[in-house]
Amino acid sequence: MNRILFEIAKRRGDEARLARLGLPEKALSDRLRGKSVALVGNARSLSEKAQGAEIDAADVVIRLNAAPMPSSASHGTRTDWLAVSTPVPAETIAERGPELILWMTPKRRRLPWRIARAPGFALWPAARNAALAERLGSRPTTGAMAIDLLARSDAARIRLHGFDFFHSLSLSGGRGAADVPHDFAAERDWVAGLVAADPRLTLA
Repeated sequence: MNRILFEIAKRRGDEARLARLGLPEKALSDRLRGKSVALVGNARSLSEKAQGAEIDAADVVIRLNAAPMPSSASHGTRTDWLAVSTPVPAETIAERGPELILWMTPKRRRLPWRIARAPGFALWPAARNAALAERLGSRPTTGAMAIDLLARSDAARIRLHGFDFFHSLSLSGGRGAADVPHDFAAERDWVAGLVAADPRLTLA
């Protein structure tokens, strides 16, 4: 697909055509099969902990959006996958060096061509997002969508770092819970249910 066809597909909301640009959901699950995964959220509270070595010890390290990393001691150094819902600057992507970029949000018109044409690109299905939004009663965060992806995968172990459901706010900005369209209490309860039901999942 060239740039012109890409822009037309975005404007038309042509999910099927856009999905052909990247890896399918099964390919993502295949890449995670049998692996240990560290999903690193952007809670400010993570910067007060020393989980960097544990994060880097995982087979796959997934970070979110601009993936702020204030120190290697708290956040580790590796970024294998980057799950984004915003047009993260090219410089940030280059610094993080992910092998795979996941566009999570169903807002396809915000998807930049430079991200869509990346060799390791995947588009998280809009239907998955809609189902999760219905379950939570609000728009899911990028972190919730990434957790949903991992819970559906064949990963052997999934460790969640930097998730306190906005209790300490986010390293990504200064907004409060009232300023964002997410229900953090619903996400907290949903994740607690997943952790209780799935022994692969733990909160660090």
